Amino acid sequence: MADNATTVVHGDGVAARVFEHQRIWRLTQEAFTTAAALIAAHEPAPEVVVGIARGGLPFARALAEAYRVPMAAVAARHNHSDEVHLPATGQVELPGEPGADLLAYRGARFLLVDDICGTGATYRAVLPWLANHLDPAGVRTAALCRSEASTFTPDAWVWDTLDWVVFPWNTQTSTTEDLTPPARPRIARPH
Repeated sequence: MADNATTVVHGDGVAARVFEHQRIWRLTQEAFTTAAALIAAHEPAPEVVVGIARGGLPFARALAEAYRVPMAAVAARHNHSDEVHLPATGQVELPGEPGADLLAYRGARFLLVDDICGTGATYRAVLPWLANHLDPAGVRTAALCRSEASTFTPDAWVWDTLDWVVFPWNTQTSTTEDLTPPARPRIARPH
């Protein structure tokens, strides 16, 4: 990966996605399963895993199963298609109120997960939304992939990337390289 990754901020304060345009990564089902197991082995068990819909739901299901805890979803839309190299808008759509599946866990310890932390906008929008609506006892965050140019760092993630990633649940497109699982996930340093 490039050492000179930067986050470009548009005049409106929206962080842009940064791509090297050298490859399109493919995350195989096997690598996904291994990555979910790595996160589950290294992250403290939550009371509920909250997946950011759409891409975070398969990851949330896998983690909830590994932890043997319930899973809930929050509908946060940032990308409106799976188009390769889609630019970030910085605009994240969230529901006005949480659904019944989330309300059941008011005050719980959450693990908030998504497939990728591209710019960080989705996490930065969902975290205060959860705090305002559900008063969680604590929230940790995890992602499969984190862009090296992201302005947000999850508590745990598996891969650093600077190019597009095609996940097993995405519409398949031509890819150039597979992501291979490391021995350990990446863990953010405490603040």
